[in-house]
Amino acid sequence: MRFPYGIADFHKIRTNGYFYVDRTDRIALIEDVGSQILFLRPRRFGKSLWLSTLENYYDLAKADDFATLFGGLKIGQNPTPLHNQYLVLKLNFSLVDPSGDHTAIRRSLFSHVNTQIETFILRYAAWLKHPIHVQADNAMSSLQLLLGVIAQTPHKLYVLIDEYDNFANEVMISPLRGTDRYHELVQGEGTIKTFFKAVKAGAEDGSIDRVFLAGVSPVALSDITSGYNVAEDLSTHSALHDLCGFTETELNEALNAVGTAHHLEPERITAALGLMQDFYNGYRFTLRREERLYNPTLVLYFLKRLAEDGAYPERLLDDNLAMDRNRIHYVARLPHGETLVNQALNEAEPLAVAQLSSRFGVQDMLTAPRDPGFLASLLYYFGVLTLAGRDALGKLLLTIPNQVIRKLYVERLQEQLLPDYNDQAQRQAVVEHFYTTGDLTPLCDFIEQHYFKVFDNRDLRWSNELVVKTAFLTTLFNDAFYVMDSEPALERRYADLLLRVRPDMRQYALLDHLLEFKTLSLKEVGFSNAELAEMTRETLRALPMVAEKLQEAERQLTVYRTVLEDQEGVTLKLCTHAVVAIGLERLVWSAISC
Repeated sequence: MRFPYGIADFHKIRTNGYFYVDRTDRIALIEDVGSQILFLRPRRFGKSLWLSTLENYYDLAKADDFATLFGGLKIGQNPTPLHNQYLVLKLNFSLVDPSGDHTAIRRSLFSHVNTQIETFILRYAAWLKHPIHVQADNAMSSLQLLLGVIAQTPHKLYVLIDEYDNFANEVMISPLRGTDRYHELVQGEGTIKTFFKAVKAGAEDGSIDRVFLAGVSPVALSDITSGYNVAEDLSTHSALHDLCGFTETELNEALNAVGTAHHLEPERITAALGLMQDFYNGYRFTLRREERLYNPTLVLYFLKRLAEDGAYPERLLDDNLAMDRNRIHYVARLPHGETLVNQALNEAEPLAVAQLSSRFGVQDMLTAPRDPGFLASLLYYFGVLTLAGRDALGKLLLTIPNQVIRKLYVERLQEQLLPDYNDQAQRQAVVEHFYTTGDLTPLCDFIEQHYFKVFDNRDLRWSNELVVKTAFLTTLFNDAFYVMDSEPALERRYADLLLRVRPDMRQYALLDHLLEFKTLSLKEVGFSNAELAEMTRETLRALPMVAEKLQEAERQLTVYRTVLEDQEGVTLKLCTHAVVAIGLERLVWSAISC
């Protein structure tokens, strides 16, 4: 099987025998819903391929290719009357250079629009009755001339715009460099606003019949509302929830096909599915559908490696998605953003918002956020939080979708709390010792010295329980060796932190680890910070309250061990660890149980 990793060209995928998941039956639905559509999904989630699919379906010049491209697909069995009936103008704003001043960006945008119009003229020369003179210094005039000529034909225009919000995204990454430029582009008679006003005018006079915008967030559209306020947002439409992304059934079929082609043992395929569930699954874009989706870019990355090498990729995070870390950094820089970003790591208490913010512009993002829901909405649109249900009040719950995204949060926190090379080298040494021995002494010493003091004195402090678990998760996180599971469900109970060795790493000396945390406040134990600092761990362990907490954690771990061993079989090399934190000062643990 050939997997089209990094390929967003529908024609190439269909004519070169690449793996393709058919979503073409949604074309009829979209036609019925509206003529000017906005569709939002996180980066690298298959939006560009969908636009390419629409381009090939509606393009008048590709009518002769319809049977080849769509004959074997769902829409080919029951095509709509509009197939191959449009002149298609496709734009991609990610190709517009957002650097430089306003004049430079305007020039880059004009160049892109003019280039696409020139390509359009060549493609549709046989259908255009009059020449179109592209205006090199004013693409808006070029577009007006194009619409005027199209009006003289019996055909209508379909406009496709990929990454319509590219300029707003630039501001998110580099707010100090991009804010003024962006304001000039969208305010008053700014270039971007003027462009969308021209598109709206073309739709009103009938020369543009349909528009499909794809992007990450509604930010840019909010800023140009007065210029373009006619798009219908289908991002949460229940029938389109999997328009981009793979379902587990589809992934399982692809894995089985790869396994058959490469004679891989069924156990390898089952393990691969489990690994991809942990690392790539978890996205949900509407609460009206229970099924969660897999990130298509990451799935194709994994499948391509498995098909070519017969082995899992060594790095489960595709570098093309690593830049999403910048989005997390951006939100963390906003007022109160750091607290919210770090609270997102707590799976026991998902972030809750009354509703997702859907109408906000860049200025809202650059000033003090109005409420926590605003910040959480940004993280949702960036794809680093996803819908998880509703709480008792009916508020939306938002959680980190999977291990790949969790890694982005953890790495940000590691860089923040351990900025020096020596700190990171020491962390690596103590965690590797723990991975293979289960010895908590160096690990707990490190956490006391490097994490608790920082957590206690910054905006990173929340409840003691969350601080303790976050400190261990951040210190121990390593997706090259482990699937890190915070709050794993064990029958009807939830453990605190499970480090399950990746199936492809079980041949090495790594142990599985299950940790249960308990906390005591300074007031509960009756000692001051200074007094605690002078006590040995043996003395602390002998305190009645501490001993009671350790015994409580040990009893829970005994139950959890039984459940895990029943679930996992004999493959686990499980060590359980009961840990008690006293304030944010000292850590005490029971003897290792492996």
